[in-house]
Parts: sequence; C-alpha cells; structure tokens
Amino acid sequence: MENIMRKPDMQEIKAFVPARDFNTALSFYQDMGFEVASNQGGFAYLKYDNCSFMLQDFYVAEHSNNFMMHILVDNLDIWYDMIKSSGLVEKYVVCLTDIKTQHYGMRDFTLTDPSGVLWCIGEELKDSSHA
Repeated sequence: MENIMRKPDMQEIKAFVPARDFNTALSFYQDMGFEVASNQGGFAYLKYDNCSFMLQDFYVAEHSNNFMMHILVDNLDIWYDMIKSSGLVEKYVVCLTDIKTQHYGMRDFTLTDPSGVLWCIGEELKDSSHA
C-alpha cells in the first residue's frame, strides 16, 4: 500500500517589514490606507483588503535598503493618483517614481517607505491578442 500524504493547507504568507522608526513607519502605512489589525510588542499586523504584512520594530540599514515588497493592483492609475495626491512623499520625505511599462508585462511604479523599503506597485498589462 502506498503512503499518500495529503498536502497541508496554507492560509497565508506574510513578510516581516523592517522599520527604522516604528511609529513613523506605522503612520506612513496608515496614511497609505492600511488598517492596523493589531499592534503590540514591536509588531503591527497591517491589512488592506485581503493583503497583509507584519511591521516590525527592527532595523538594519543593509537589510531595509535591500528589502522589496510587491503589490499587484487592478487599476494602477488610481493607486498612483491616490499616493501622489495624499502628501505621503512630502510628509515622509520618500521617493515615488513615475509609472513605467516593463518588458515583463507589467506597468508599475515604486514607492520607498521611511525606512528604505522599496514597494513596487504594479498592474498586469492586458494582452491585446485576447481582446
């Protein structure tokens, strides 16, 4: 008789995003539209719709400056306009790039958080051959 093991379930996967100044980073993400589901002991559980991550009160420059997150959205222009008009860039002195069309089938822009974490926000290009 074969020993058939059932593949275990997975509910979600979350990144632990570093924060140089935890309270500033927490405010930044709230201003970006994330909801704080919990906040205790140097860890905040942040949610936006069905997406989430853990913000941690931990910072090593080499780590933070090489840490990247990706958000896939349905309408990139709405996201870009929301971030640009929100005042995030000026309030937190962070970098926001222009929207670019990428060779890998995405339109995207990047936003750097106050700790140096790079957020790539993108939308898949619609394949015109399937229209």
